[in-house]
Amino acid sequence: MYIVQIASECAPVIKAGGLGDVVYGLSRELETRGHTVEIILPMYDCMRYDHIWGLHDAYRDLWVPWYGGAVHCSVFCGWVHGRLCFFIQPHSSDNFFNRGQYYGATDDDMRFAFFSKAAIEFLLVSNKRPDVIHCHDWQTGLVPVLLFEIYKWHGMWNQRVLYTIHNFKHQGITGVNVLWATGLNNEGYYFDYDRLRDNFNPFALNLMKGGIVYSNHINTVSPHHAWEAHHGNEGYGLGHTLYLKQYKFSGILNGIDYDIWNPEVDRYIPFKYTRETLEDKAKNKKALRERLLLRDDPEKPIICYIGRLDDQKGVHLVHHAIYYALGRGAQFVLLGSATKPGINSWFWHEKNFLNNNPDAHLELGFNEELSHLIYAGADMIVVPSNFEPCGLTQMIGLKYGTVPIVRGVGGLLDTVFDRDYDENHPPEERNGYVFYQTDHHALESAMDRAIGLWKYYPEEFEKLVTQGMSYDYSWNHPGKEYLKVYEKIRHK
Repeated sequence: MYIVQIASECAPVIKAGGLGDVVYGLSRELETRGHTVEIILPMYDCMRYDHIWGLHDAYRDLWVPWYGGAVHCSVFCGWVHGRLCFFIQPHSSDNFFNRGQYYGATDDDMRFAFFSKAAIEFLLVSNKRPDVIHCHDWQTGLVPVLLFEIYKWHGMWNQRVLYTIHNFKHQGITGVNVLWATGLNNEGYYFDYDRLRDNFNPFALNLMKGGIVYSNHINTVSPHHAWEAHHGNEGYGLGHTLYLKQYKFSGILNGIDYDIWNPEVDRYIPFKYTRETLEDKAKNKKALRERLLLRDDPEKPIICYIGRLDDQKGVHLVHHAIYYALGRGAQFVLLGSATKPGINSWFWHEKNFLNNNPDAHLELGFNEELSHLIYAGADMIVVPSNFEPCGLTQMIGLKYGTVPIVRGVGGLLDTVFDRDYDENHPPEERNGYVFYQTDHHALESAMDRAIGLWKYYPEEFEKLVTQGMSYDYSWNHPGKEYLKVYEKIRHK
């Protein structure tokens, strides 16, 4: 099968979050299974060019229709750790991708509307006719709209679209300019509730809604999050649209890359280990303490948090977890950067307050190398998210034998099964601790059970660790699931 991914990120060359990891990991899995995959990306000025091999111009004169005229673009081609990627570089005064940032500009809606138009125009003129076009998030929501309304009349009538939503919170709310710029034009037609009109603002268009309405299949990145988006509030206003399109909506859990996140082969940790050699995990714990100047006390477990410090991640519970852990005789390590100035100053205050505490270390910022050592050295990881479409940290934690303590939302509920209370899994399949409410007592209850098991029943704790390490959350299973969807929409 010939598959083209169209996305705004692909790790490690362009990575702002989990989207980049998914585009890369899934593409590699599909190629391993014998399929041809190409990835189309914007050519940002700030991407990691050192991760591209053999960058060369693949298509010099791509003229993308835009506002009744056309924007001249170059398309470059190179390999990102074995994946064939095409990068679109527009030559226009708008400087769409020369902003020193991937997202956050006031005209993001127009930047990615242009990218969607350019990507599909490139497929047309270069005579690429993939079996499946796989689009991601609001940035490419216009691709299936353009394909169905314009490009199918120009020879692209046989392409099928899978649209994957990684985060419902950001939907690409925009106005009429996008229609005139991309050649869709017909305001009355697209401002219809059954097409692109936002569900709550009759004067706005919603690019994510366009992707949902026009694609052949939609999925989000875990089965439970799909349920939450459809039936709960996690669709952020798109619940009714998902209800109308439920016949083509599903959840497929993300995978993680075990070539990178695997204590058996991890080049960033001093002692590699397996389920059978957990004494080497203990050596990593000692190395972590040395690196972060923590007290070397065998009576204390290390609890960690790795990830963004923002409202989605339950930052108030992250803060509470630090002090609850210290109060219960544990150590706490935090690695993460804040997304808002207020949260940033709050955690800098805590860092300064705890600076001389031999049982706490707060590393504000992100350090990929250090994150590997923390996963390998910690005993438990807290993931108290308000919402979590999939979540990768808990899956990485399981692989490293670091017991997850998670809130029961989204993909966290699909991957972590409570040691004491999970009725759907027998005791030998349980792998962590789950709490459900967003208050301090709920978090404390789960942390209390985990710390208690570590302190008083070490053999039981080790058993829980090895049960978690035996889970396979690689791309193997998701790869099969995505191929089933591809096959289904191809033969419609």
